[in-house]
Amino acid sequence: MATIKKSIQINAPVEKVFEYAEKPEILPEIWPSIVEVKNIKELPNGGYSFDWVYKMAGMRFTGSSEHTEVVPNERTVSLSTGGIDSTITWEYQPVDGGTKFTTTVEYKVPIPLLGKLAESIIVKMNENESNVLLANVKAMMET
Repeated sequence: MATIKKSIQINAPVEKVFEYAEKPEILPEIWPSIVEVKNIKELPNGGYSFDWVYKMAGMRFTGSSEHTEVVPNERTVSLSTGGIDSTITWEYQPVDGGTKFTTTVEYKVPIPLLGKLAESIIVKMNENESNVLLANVKAMMET
């Protein structure tokens, strides 16, 4: 299982960043490889469940995600199943009048589909994509 953990400082209050980033419909705006999000449903825990289409290494994967833990303005944990099984944690920490936004993604590279040699390349691509995701949230919050 691969793990990527990245953080960025955003010059916006935690409440604003949390409110924006927690909405599944914005994922295609901020996450480069998310092609589509649909069937969004609110959950009793304050989170969401939704279906997604993700493109990795030229291949399309489909799956579903569910927010299994939601602590408003602090943390959301999502469990994704389907083409790529993963656990995604987004943390929001107040820092110097802004927000430290941290994303941790633990996922299983679909090696039978992509091949063992492709695994290290995919992990590196996903690390770069995490940086883009964080920069996109920062840009949306600071404009």
